[in-house]
Amino acid sequence: MLRHERSLSRARFAFTDRLGGVSRPPYDELNLGGHVGDDPQAVATNRRLLAEAIGLQPGDVSYMNQVHGTNVAIVDGQSGDAAGEADAMVSATPERALAVLVADCVPVVLADAEAGVVGVAHAGRVGLAAGIVPAVVRTMRGLGARKLSARVGPAVCGRCYEVPAEMRDEVSAVVPETWAVSRTGTPSLDLPAGVVAQLRAIGADVDDVGTCTVEDELSYSYRRDGVTGRLAGLAWLCPV
Repeated sequence: MLRHERSLSRARFAFTDRLGGVSRPPYDELNLGGHVGDDPQAVATNRRLLAEAIGLQPGDVSYMNQVHGTNVAIVDGQSGDAAGEADAMVSATPERALAVLVADCVPVVLADAEAGVVGVAHAGRVGLAAGIVPAVVRTMRGLGARKLSARVGPAVCGRCYEVPAEMRDEVSAVVPETWAVSRTGTPSLDLPAGVVAQLRAIGADVDDVGTCTVEDELSYSYRRDGVTGRLAGLAWLCPV
């Protein structure tokens, strides 16, 4: 259920795989996305199982309605589990987990453990070029974050994300590090590399888990499977 876990003092990071849930094929097993056609009761059960796995109640895990934009939601103790339409969230509330859902886009989790601020971002092709990564960093700094640590989770790699040459040129003109060539020699985009470059440019300590969703059978991949579920990247604060 959980993998790529990391502890940074009070802050916690984790990503999910597709095991340990109740969803039936093609969403098997731990689909956390409520917008992909899965049984809503199965999704609710999966979200409860995830919350329990990190020691929280289902209402303590906030999810976004992700739209490939640059809106950042600030989540506090009164926000509940729905953060509305946004592609990033930040919080300074202990025991409030933030969840970003993906199936090829880049899940980014961030924290300043000393300042007590965490964040997550959904960095797909459109959001990355539009600036969702700098946007979530600015919002975290507005809440007092200074020394940021970040982790880039499972996402489609540059070898597998084949795109038209015009699209590669358009995105790499904004984020040069995304320019890539696929395993067959065609134009492609390396979104994780672009996210890492943007994070390092603003001074974050960042690492990439190095898992390609297309190549990894434990990950959901829209590009590989079409109809499928969503995995989560999570960031939360433990009590002082």
